[in-house]
Amino acid sequence: MDAVQRKLMFDDECILVDENDHVIGHESKYNCHLMEKIESENWLHRAFSVFLFNSKHELLLQQRSATKVTFPKVWTNTCCSHPLFRDSELIEEKYLGVRNAAQRKLLDELGIIAEQVPVDDFTPLGKILYKAPSDGKWGEHELDYLLFFVGDVEVHPNPEEVSDIKYVTRDELKELLRKADAKEDDIKISPWFRLVVDNFLFKWWDHMEQGTLLEVFDMKTIHKLV
Repeated sequence: MDAVQRKLMFDDECILVDENDHVIGHESKYNCHLMEKIESENWLHRAFSVFLFNSKHELLLQQRSATKVTFPKVWTNTCCSHPLFRDSELIEEKYLGVRNAAQRKLLDELGIIAEQVPVDDFTPLGKILYKAPSDGKWGEHELDYLLFFVGDVEVHPNPEEVSDIKYVTRDELKELLRKADAKEDDIKISPWFRLVVDNFLFKWWDHMEQGTLLEVFDMKTIHKLV
């Protein structure tokens, strides 16, 4: 891994949780993503996935950089990362800790300034629990908060984190998924994004356009998609 990814892997402390999302400790990002540790210790960490839409209700996707330790070069939702074991990102009330982390990572990865993504404007919709190997050494075991955000933002991708970005309509996303399934153009989709697409995304997209997102709000259920 390069120097930037190495620093993140060892400096960042992820939040360890049980399968009911109760905090039980913390571990380095490095250890949390070792499949050996995931399998032997059953370590599960808290994560989030942001789905950011513009005013035309197009979804912003990113392609992860080639230097990412897990799932390099795959296409995924707008931003996927972890709240860290720090006071501002451990706040449980109204999921503020996770919202604070989402705002932080949108700046880190996509150069979107905090003023354009106020924490109160993120809409948490649900939680999933999944496990996914990246290669023989690395993988994910996450309890993932799914956050929607609607607004027009200025994007300045960080090349250490992001190789490419694009806004897509529903049909354009379906075509991207078709190419990934057909192994065309070397397109790959992250496993967590695919789980959300297959289980929730298009229904939630409809509700967003209709202004009825709160009808599908369910932060009590933890959907185990493993």
